[in-house]
Amino acid sequence: MILKGRLRASLTLMSVLLTLPLFTTTSAMAQQGHAYGVFKHSDHAVAPPLRDTVPLPEKEGHRDKPIHLLLTPATRAPKPDGALQTLATTTASVGNITGFDGLGVGGGYTPNAAPPDTNGAVGATQYVQWVNESFAVYNKSTGAMVYGPAAGNTLFQALGSTHQCAVNNDGDPIAQYDKAAGRWVLTQFSVTNGATKGYWQCVAVSTTSDATGSYHVYAFQYSNFNDYPKLGVWKDGYYITYNMFNGNTFVGSELCAFDRNAMLAGTAANEVCFQLSSNYGGVLPADIDGTTTPPAGAPEYFVNFGTNALNLWTISNVNFTAQTATLAGPSSIPVASFSPACSGGGTCIPQSGTTQKLDSLADRMMYRLAYRNFGDHQSLVTNHTVTAGTAAGVRWYELRASGSSVSLYQQGTYAPDSNYRWMGSAGMDQSGNLAVGYSVSSSSINPAVRFAGRAPGDTLGTLGTELSMKEGTGSQNGSLSRWGDYSSISVDPVDDCTMWYTTEYIQTTGSYNWSTRIANFKFSNCGAAQTPDYSVSATPASQSVSQGGGTSYTATVTPSNGFTGVVNFSISGLPAGATASFNPTSVTTSGSSTLTVNTTNSTPSGSYPLTITAASGTLSHTATVTLAVSVPDFTLSASPTSKSIAQGSSGTVTVSSSVTGGFNSAVSLSASGAPTGVTVSFNPTSFAAPGSGSSTMTITVASTAATGTSTITITGTGGAVTHTATVSLTVTSANQQLLGNPGFETGSAAPWVATSGVIDSSTSQPAHSGSWKAWLNGYGTTHTDTLYQQVSIPSTATSATLTFWLHIDTAETTTTTAYDTLKVQVRDSANNVLGTLATYSNLNKAAGYTQKTFSLTSWKGQTVRIYFLGSEDSSLQTSFVIDDTALNIQ
Repeated sequence: MILKGRLRASLTLMSVLLTLPLFTTTSAMAQQGHAYGVFKHSDHAVAPPLRDTVPLPEKEGHRDKPIHLLLTPATRAPKPDGALQTLATTTASVGNITGFDGLGVGGGYTPNAAPPDTNGAVGATQYVQWVNESFAVYNKSTGAMVYGPAAGNTLFQALGSTHQCAVNNDGDPIAQYDKAAGRWVLTQFSVTNGATKGYWQCVAVSTTSDATGSYHVYAFQYSNFNDYPKLGVWKDGYYITYNMFNGNTFVGSELCAFDRNAMLAGTAANEVCFQLSSNYGGVLPADIDGTTTPPAGAPEYFVNFGTNALNLWTISNVNFTAQTATLAGPSSIPVASFSPACSGGGTCIPQSGTTQKLDSLADRMMYRLAYRNFGDHQSLVTNHTVTAGTAAGVRWYELRASGSSVSLYQQGTYAPDSNYRWMGSAGMDQSGNLAVGYSVSSSSINPAVRFAGRAPGDTLGTLGTELSMKEGTGSQNGSLSRWGDYSSISVDPVDDCTMWYTTEYIQTTGSYNWSTRIANFKFSNCGAAQTPDYSVSATPASQSVSQGGGTSYTATVTPSNGFTGVVNFSISGLPAGATASFNPTSVTTSGSSTLTVNTTNSTPSGSYPLTITAASGTLSHTATVTLAVSVPDFTLSASPTSKSIAQGSSGTVTVSSSVTGGFNSAVSLSASGAPTGVTVSFNPTSFAAPGSGSSTMTITVASTAATGTSTITITGTGGAVTHTATVSLTVTSANQQLLGNPGFETGSAAPWVATSGVIDSSTSQPAHSGSWKAWLNGYGTTHTDTLYQQVSIPSTATSATLTFWLHIDTAETTTTTAYDTLKVQVRDSANNVLGTLATYSNLNKAAGYTQKTFSLTSWKGQTVRIYFLGSEDSSLQTSFVIDDTALNIQ
């Protein structure tokens, strides 16, 4: 859940430590961290077991918990996805998918808040699920609820009846299982009345592996709103991240470490925190899966995403006694291009049967950043939601870590069809099988719970066939867009293979009636003896080459499960006339080879998929790259493609050339098709090699040229290639200006008819040009001025255009009311209004002149008056100054 607005109160359980913030440090490249100051509660208590505690009820009433986005929604078009997977591949088989309903409709619980913030974790014998705003403990073998539902603050009553963690039940929960210690770590925030009562993170650590037993309880206080907390278990601490807000202003993510050893022992515990700048949000801490801890000295890792990159921070050298640590980062890990879905995290996910869209929360990484140490390598997997064609897809990553160095191993955007996929969670089992669970929805399906997975030997960057955990039978409506906020996949600590996933769905269309699913599955190969194997990858994914040219790729072999054999490379799919070679032709155990591809002048143009095969004995793996062959060529274009030029005038057209396929020759220009009396010239007359550039084509029309339309053909010739472009030329009659005394420079009105004093040469309102102009109004009293001239527009005219320059000066100060006006009209000879071209007022005041243009073509063949009518009210002058008029016909 992302919170903004009123929260509700409730209560909780156990042992205690409070911390008060003194200061934080901001991340640079490497910093020494300082802990918050510590206030130790006078008593430490261990409450009775949870199983003996009566669950507190939730407060009644629905609560829509508003969203705090970290990104400003984009207005530009999304970038093409550089790792898009639109076709699912086969994958290692998955055992039975089983599950049961968790908290929600059908799960013994009545939802009261949205979104549910569904998350949970699996332990030795139990599964704990926590949603907004209650948690429950289940027998993981039978799915039976053994405790709950209980309001979250049931856990924190030992802090005292007036403590904010005991009073408030605010949500944003996380349920975790510390596999190495066999303990539960359950946490939510308390932020109601935070400005006066403080913002708190309430943390409960169990004393045994039984989630219904007793807990040590801690409360950590912050000066800012600690939104969207995410917890990771590491060997030297419990690490938590927040999106910190000062009021509604995002101030950046904060990265904190809790003293895990002290909290496991139930003694006073310190924390060390780093406040990042507002440039960084949605940061996730690494969370350990499996039984192998990180290598000695390995720091804790933190990741968020930037522009086509992941940002990495590490915290090391944590000393909780001295309250110091070292923060390093951010360092950038380049990834394939992407755009966050829904224009940066907004509301755009469609559903069947309703127009109500759902929130994507695509402005941040999705929980968790799952870490696993395989011995020969360390992996981190995570995901977020991106634009995928016209829908949304799950962008997932596997990173490989070595000390403080982390690099991208593989990535992909899973979007096998046009449905929207979002709100994912990723995990990896002991055999290196990777799975991503997520929600799926579209205008034709209700939100469903599904997942996709891959085995270690699958083609890098791909997931297999999508499998269903639970299909929704309803959609969310009632103007309620909040959905999910996060979900959670966790790996069973007993077999280190079974994956458990929980998120929301809806059984019947409505609002505040969500259900949740707790499902589990297992890859069939997990836990079995692993056959030595390897994978092959190739970069770049595509190369372009001109006909007759060459290019190269890099093929890389990565071993797994102790593979040590010789791997030989071969290639297939080459187009006619192309040849290829590898250097070296084979590698032993691991390594890279350069694939060089050469084409000939006879190689056809086109896009060719090339299959690189890496074979070793009975093993064989492939990687595919694309070779794009283009024929040397150029394109020719003209802008504009049509031109109207009056007799006796000239005009220009820009002629442009761009080359493709390695074209490298000068291109000469010529023109044909010009009618008698029309000449065409180019500057320059050709484009130097390689043949790209632009030229100005000038079209000169003699006064004797006939009117009409013709086509001028522009020809570009270079090497053995010729291309043409055309321009439609319309020769029009020479312009004729119909108005007499257009600039009033005679010093009198005629042939204009004007109110006395309108024709003026004073300098208090200067003319646009010359000395004279027409000055209407400007008296500051009730007054009307007129100015008109009667003209006949020939019926043979193809166009008639009125232009004049206007300056408006006013003493009026209003920005809303038009007190003084100037109307520009067309009237007949009897002074009847035929049309009002424009009305200007004191609201249109400007420092200088602006030219106004109107078409009078609809009145051709008529005698009309060009009429200016100025009206001024009883106070505060407005001057309408007109000069340099013209009525041009063709």
